[in-house]
Amino acid sequence: MTGKIMKCVAGFYYVRDEEGHVWQCRARGIFRRDCIRPLAGDNCRFELTHAQDVEGNVTEILPRKNVLFRPETANVDQAALVFACRNPDISRLLVDRMLVTQEFLGVPCFLVFTKSDLMSEDEQRELADPYRRAGYETFFLHAGSSFGPENNPEDNPEIARLRERLEGRVTALAGPSGVGKSTLVNVLVPGAQSETGEISRKIRRGRQTTRTTEMFCLNAKTWVFDTPGFSALEFRQIEKEELEQYFPEFSPYLGKCRFAGCSHIAEKECAVKDAVRDGAIAESRYQSYVSFYRELAAVRRY
Repeated sequence: MTGKIMKCVAGFYYVRDEEGHVWQCRARGIFRRDCIRPLAGDNCRFELTHAQDVEGNVTEILPRKNVLFRPETANVDQAALVFACRNPDISRLLVDRMLVTQEFLGVPCFLVFTKSDLMSEDEQRELADPYRRAGYETFFLHAGSSFGPENNPEDNPEIARLRERLEGRVTALAGPSGVGKSTLVNVLVPGAQSETGEISRKIRRGRQTTRTTEMFCLNAKTWVFDTPGFSALEFRQIEKEELEQYFPEFSPYLGKCRFAGCSHIAEKECAVKDAVRDGAIAESRYQSYVSFYRELAAVRRY
């Protein structure tokens, strides 16, 4: 039988077959021998241990399209990076770090900002402007249990627009704790009943409620991952000289600096810095680039 792994918990793999039935499976020892770990999102072959059982064994992991390590998922078409406008307050540096990571992995991504009613429209435009100018699509969703006016998500045109963006794709929802990823899954997939949590008033950070990555099926061709939240992310596998490639808005200016191999930091007559000065590249995005470049340079020294 063939199916898709929906969730991995404590050595069990929950596999949905082509008819929509979910089977609790274990992995064959061959995976440990070959250093292969099944992941949520994997397409696999499995067999039932007995004809009447609801349990089985995963016997083969089919070829993967890609693997994401934060969140840890397989065969992802795109990533929705989810942040709250307020409570917890947004970190532009973390947003940019996640965008760079997805660019490095070659995974298309977009931004979802929840709790938008805690910001004025002018503040929302200011928040989204650097990312829209870089080419990223953005969505703003209400706070509350359903992201919709008067608790009716279908009255929120952003939900309808988001559904269009998800249609026919496998999407990983990724972002810090407490921003509403699980609540969003509950809206998109009625009955999913993902666990939701409150924000710690003391430290104004989210309590992480999702502890494992789990897939949910919107329809036969549309899937979303609900993933654990996090507050830090490293990308030390990136070379500092390659970093410029992962800021899409830099692209028109690369190769136009006076000096070959320009780092776009200390050099004079730099096309990227000129674009920042002229407003073509957002200052906040450029400052993130400088921060990441120096971080990567420090890593290479040790």
